[in-house]
Amino acid sequence: MTEEFQPNCYPLLIGSLPLGDHKEALRLVFTYTPDIPLWVQLPVYKEEAMINQFLPGLPGLKFEKGEFYIDNKSESFDKELLEFYEEYLDVTEGRTDITDSRFALRTGTATGFFELLKIFQITPDAPEPFALKGQITGPVTFCTGIKDVRNMAIFYDERVRDAATKLLAMKAAYQVRQLSSISRQVIIFIDEPALAGYGSSEFTSISGEEISTCLEDVIEGVHLEGGIAGVHVCANTDWSLVLNSSVDIVNFDAYSYFDRFVLYADDIKRFVNRGGIIAWGIIPTSSADDIEKESVGTLVDKWKNQAGQLEAIIGIDASVVRRQSFITPSCGTGSLSLDLMEKVLKLTKGVSEVLRNEL
Repeated sequence: MTEEFQPNCYPLLIGSLPLGDHKEALRLVFTYTPDIPLWVQLPVYKEEAMINQFLPGLPGLKFEKGEFYIDNKSESFDKELLEFYEEYLDVTEGRTDITDSRFALRTGTATGFFELLKIFQITPDAPEPFALKGQITGPVTFCTGIKDVRNMAIFYDERVRDAATKLLAMKAAYQVRQLSSISRQVIIFIDEPALAGYGSSEFTSISGEEISTCLEDVIEGVHLEGGIAGVHVCANTDWSLVLNSSVDIVNFDAYSYFDRFVLYADDIKRFVNRGGIIAWGIIPTSSADDIEKESVGTLVDKWKNQAGQLEAIIGIDASVVRRQSFITPSCGTGSLSLDLMEKVLKLTKGVSEVLRNEL
């Protein structure tokens, strides 16, 4: 991450919006976060659901009775797996361009990505934005969300898990490669809602070491192309796993879980001291009542109170915290009504503007 990358409380959105029109989605993006546009996922389309969107290219992929699964017991699976790794090596060793490989995003599943590229292609004189943002489903969420032929999560098959993690890493790298033609700063968020379940009965057989290894593989894919890697978890988790990784940005739900996050004071201090950025999900998205009752003023006060507590606890000056912060919604808005979505976007922009004007 370059030294010049200091967001100073810029607004940043999470990937999804509750719309059916990608052009309208981009209009909203450029209205509320013009300095850091992102490509938008529209989950109203099944192919843009966070698991489905990045499935193409995975060995053994099958579709039956309306569901995707991995047939890791078929006679052809070993051959498919070998072909996958051969292509992976061809790309990573420079024999094949990533844009001509299975790791490139496709218009059928990532329309928003290509709509964002098109905006800059048709306006070549547009000023370079501060940064561009993309996203990839995190390896834990992905590998616990897709099942094999025995109806077991593919996380528990080391061969499939490794291939899936490499697939995600390369699809993240592809995004950085393409978006770098527009902006020198490209952020890729690794979206990991499943990490909120770490430590529960569902995750008893998944170790922290396995999670860390998967995350590092995807982060490395972003870094190899010069991108800036973030991890987004929309609820509480064991934050030491994320803060002690090589990630550049940690995005947490500051509206609902600040008291849990700040328990990791030593980890946060090390993270901030090495230049890590905190993306504060201070704008509520999980409750209509919370969205309706909050204003820019109440959320600015809430953020200042939390930042002051963090400063006192970790002993880092408030000016440093501000420089190394983004303001975000606590999660994507794909499941909200249009009115609530627009209020979340307005609040995100408004809180950011107040804090930036005070710098």
